[in-house]
Amino acid sequence: MTRPEPDLSRTAALMTLCDTIRGRRAEFDQLRHIPQDIVDGFRKVGVYRAFVPTRLGGDAVTPMQFLELIETIAAADPSAGWVASFGVSSTYLAALPVETFDAIYGANPDTVFAGGLFPPQSAQRVDGGVEVSGRWAWCSGSMCADLLGGGIKIDGDETPLPRTAVMPRDKVTIDETWNTIGLRGTGSHDLVVDKVVVPDDWTFVRGNPSAMEDRIFRYPAMALAAQVLAVVALGAAREALDFIRSDAAQRASITGAPHPGARPYVQAHLARAEATLAGARAQFYDATAKAWEELADNDRVSTDTHVRLRLAATTAAHDGAEAARQAFLMGGAGAMMAGHPLGRLMVDAACVAQHAFMGEGTWTSAGAAMFGEQTPPGFP
Repeated sequence: MTRPEPDLSRTAALMTLCDTIRGRRAEFDQLRHIPQDIVDGFRKVGVYRAFVPTRLGGDAVTPMQFLELIETIAAADPSAGWVASFGVSSTYLAALPVETFDAIYGANPDTVFAGGLFPPQSAQRVDGGVEVSGRWAWCSGSMCADLLGGGIKIDGDETPLPRTAVMPRDKVTIDETWNTIGLRGTGSHDLVVDKVVVPDDWTFVRGNPSAMEDRIFRYPAMALAAQVLAVVALGAAREALDFIRSDAAQRASITGAPHPGARPYVQAHLARAEATLAGARAQFYDATAKAWEELADNDRVSTDTHVRLRLAATTAAHDGAEAARQAFLMGGAGAMMAGHPLGRLMVDAACVAQHAFMGEGTWTSAGAAMFGEQTPPGFP
């Protein structure tokens, strides 16, 4: 597969943005969200138009390119990478009617969407659509979104998955409830809505097939949703191991012992952590490329490839978290200090692996799928 030539101006903008992000990590933790100027920076480097079709002014990049972009941002700050990952939103908004999708992205290919599916709220059919009220948790990136969504359940809906109602920002209240030890900057607050009427053609079932034929909209939506989050752990682990390699070789011991980089046990830990990360990353991108190649000649990926995508996402999240933990151990007593980057990266990466898309239950689900046994709704 021939890789497109990089846009050097956009690459330079990305590197500048990442430098800015690294310098403002503490600010993001204090705010508990990624501020507007950083989100504007995401727009400039193409995060939100990544999967938007070129006919609407988007970039229509490959999944591999987008995942590498999020991994780079996540290395600068995992919370920033997590928020940027929702540039994937056009792929599940593609389940909207084509006219609605075109109205959103034709007006602005850099539209920012955020939302929460759970708990799905009962919605009533009324004149003009469905009346939506309720509260939804875990709405990452909500503070700077143009459109917000909430999971609903309408009487008569046969799908086991929740429907999402898409609403303009000014119709939604954000209750700033997010207060965590990890991924503090994601702004994953609660959304609150009271009797907002949403037209039927502004609702969709996430994961439903799109009426559009673009290859990215045939890529498994739930698998990609897991991948864009899992890659944050890979970025966090990469940053943590890079910190060890630059810091340990020059940090003097207060006891007079050899610097950490000269100690055999630290050398062994680093080699194992690098191997763990490299293996997870290789599997992750290999599965993605295989799925993308299958879609060049097929309407959908094979079941085996679909399961492999979900398994690769779970592996990336857990092995990334483990590599970041190993870096923390290599950091010694100094890594215990509040605000130390290794402690922060370890906890952020661990929180990625806690997400339901990559949680412990997904190992069982993947194994069940391999045996042809029943899997939970939404898997793979």
